[in-house]
Amino acid sequence: VLVNSKGIYQVFLNAPWCGHCKALAPEYAKAAGMLKAEGSAVRLGKVDATEETELAQDYGVRGYPTIKFYKGGEKESPKEYSAGRQAEDIVSWLKKRTGPAVTTLSAVTEAESLIADSEVAVIGFFKDLNSDGAKAYEKAAEAIDDIPFAITSDDAIYSKFEVSKDSVVLFKKFDEGRNTFDGELTKEKLLAFVKGNQLPLVIEFTEQTAPKIFGGDIKSHILMFLPKAASDFQAKMDQFKKAAEGFKGQILFIFIDSDVDDNQRILEFFGLKKEECPAIRLITLEDEMTKYKPESDAITAESITAFCTLFTEGKLKPHLMSQDIPEDWDKTPVKVLVGKNFEEVVFDSSKNVFVEFYAPWCGHCKQLTPIWEKLGEKYKDSADVIVAKMDSTANEIEAVKVHSFPTLKFFPAGDERKVIDYNGERTLEGFTKFLESGGKEGGAPAADDEDDLDAEDLEADCCHLFF
Repeated sequence: VLVNSKGIYQVFLNAPWCGHCKALAPEYAKAAGMLKAEGSAVRLGKVDATEETELAQDYGVRGYPTIKFYKGGEKESPKEYSAGRQAEDIVSWLKKRTGPAVTTLSAVTEAESLIADSEVAVIGFFKDLNSDGAKAYEKAAEAIDDIPFAITSDDAIYSKFEVSKDSVVLFKKFDEGRNTFDGELTKEKLLAFVKGNQLPLVIEFTEQTAPKIFGGDIKSHILMFLPKAASDFQAKMDQFKKAAEGFKGQILFIFIDSDVDDNQRILEFFGLKKEECPAIRLITLEDEMTKYKPESDAITAESITAFCTLFTEGKLKPHLMSQDIPEDWDKTPVKVLVGKNFEEVVFDSSKNVFVEFYAPWCGHCKQLTPIWEKLGEKYKDSADVIVAKMDSTANEIEAVKVHSFPTLKFFPAGDERKVIDYNGERTLEGFTKFLESGGKEGGAPAADDEDDLDAEDLEADCCHLFF
């Protein structure tokens, strides 16, 4: 139907056992109803990707739920849906994709309805709809999918919203309620204005807000882990929000309820336990995921502002997690490394050390385990070869950036602190050949390397990492 149709479709690829698909299903159905009631030509569909496995593979489905957008039967290049998971978010995104980027308002009631029906809406006030400013505004609107944009030259609408000259106003149902653009009307500056004001000063991390958090342009996030049921919750939230005012557009301020079961994976990612909350952490989602920890545990506007200021000035050192060194770390054929003993073991100039960086939940790592243990057994009595492993979800090393699981790296003996990536076959024979050649003969490229979870996947869909 999709391939042959000239219509417009959005398809929800799901798995029956996925709790987040079940949570999305009623919102998706609600969105379909809203579109139908409006007489929209857009049709929503869903596919059980566990049954239609070939289809899921063809369209690169790596996690659930996945939503694809098709227009005019274009099979080869569907758009990936990355906005929120509420019915209103879905409908707004589709309207921007299928209709004009900007709606013209000619009556006060139309403007009032737009603002009432939208969490965030933008209205451009231009007496001349063909002016350079109006054209720049339309270009900015075309670049944003998940927010409705409108334009007006109507005197009554100007008067209703107390606008006295050409301007752009962002209306929202939180914080100040509205923001007025002040500056040169260019596409780039308008985009910066909208993206800097479209989210609350403090946004709660949930399954619904995660796409907005990770899909936005602000890649520096400060997180406050705090039980919502805590007696001082509101007091701490007020302090957090006060600090956020000074970093709009630079750092996203996020609150995480540390008592929610679904959030425990996030605590684990930051090396935190529920009993250690409240806590503050900062993370950047640039080329590398880098974490920072404040020296003070105090949650005050002053301490948070000072911490963020040091970050923006580039004066913070990354916070590297480490487990304690196990008492029996060197008693098994495969040695157990943690952050605290990594340097001493791996950069011992008299040893050749082969390390697997793994994640406990990674399927590829589990498949590799018996082979890695056999390799450790093979070299357990070697005088200069060490086979080791490190849980990279609980230990971080400044000298080594892990981009996928499993990652295999070889540290040859010597004082040069060399690091050689292993990209050969993941077999006992391949590993042995690699070690015996001093890291020169890696064998053929690993056949299933492309299936590993890499850093781009983590950033593009951190929802699947954390939920």
